Amino acid sequence: MKDIPLILEDYLNYMETIKGVSPNTVKEYFFDLRTFFRFIKLRYKFTDSNMNFEEINISDIDLDLIKKINIQDLHAYISYADKKRDNGNFAKSRKVASLRSFFDYLYSKVNLIVKNPAEALEFPKTENRHPVYLTLEQSELLLNTVLENKNEEYRKRDYAIIMLFLNCGLRLSELSSIDIDKIKDNDTLSIIGKGNKERTIFINEACILAINDYIKIRPKDPIDEKALFISKRKNRMSNRAIQHMIDRYLEKSGLDTSIYSTHKLRHTAATLMYKYGNVDIRALQEILGHESVSTTQIYTHIDNERLRDAIKSNPLATRTNKKS
Repeated sequence: MKDIPLILEDYLNYMETIKGVSPNTVKEYFFDLRTFFRFIKLRYKFTDSNMNFEEINISDIDLDLIKKINIQDLHAYISYADKKRDNGNFAKSRKVASLRSFFDYLYSKVNLIVKNPAEALEFPKTENRHPVYLTLEQSELLLNTVLENKNEEYRKRDYAIIMLFLNCGLRLSELSSIDIDKIKDNDTLSIIGKGNKERTIFINEACILAINDYIKIRPKDPIDEKALFISKRKNRMSNRAIQHMIDRYLEKSGLDTSIYSTHKLRHTAATLMYKYGNVDIRALQEILGHESVSTTQIYTHIDNERLRDAIKSNPLATRTNKKS
């Protein structure tokens, strides 16, 4: 991040070190706010309107300029994102979140502005996005494809990884960061989730078996001794390496990698738990590490059959319009 104004740098440091926001989320905040300040410089005519937007320098943004920003400027920015940058509702909502967070920091955390212009900034209405997931049959197919790998070390490692994805609903970063000493009592696993928050999840018999099978042939004396999953070079498997590995097995299974991914395996675990396990939505929220139950509720759409059966089970469901 270069050519960044000090006030923005201070905010991003606060988000990462004090609030514990992940580095990837901090980057997203930076990109959104950089776009916003470039837009403000154009709107206030502080730069040539013919200049390439992506080349507008924001290093001169200071508190005096920020104090002039009002709610109309924020609305204009979201409109610009919609009409000129072709942002969908999800991307616009993220930009609103970035603005609200930044101005709340200036107003309530460091007291640099006397009025928060983003306080009344509303989120655009977002479309209900249904999660993409593998069916139970496709999940079985993927696991069987892994078992066809002739290399014992990779077969057992990759099988354990995919079992954890499909059973526990882990995020990619959570899975890659698993340390071998975080498996406790042979059935619990401590992981570091979003916002650097630690949570404990229970692992089922299939996962325990897969992990124990892998540990027996796990490379000796790896560079990263703590890492559970070890790469060909005897280091911790990176996010990218895991993604590539998953993509290879998806392709071999005949599954479209433009539709399915590691994150879709997380969706699959949540869907299978909700659909077949009678899992309470609050329990599912805790397992997945969602801050808000509203995030978890995207999985409730999948079980229309159960709702249909519930209605049919009503004792009045078979009543005719004739007198009993």
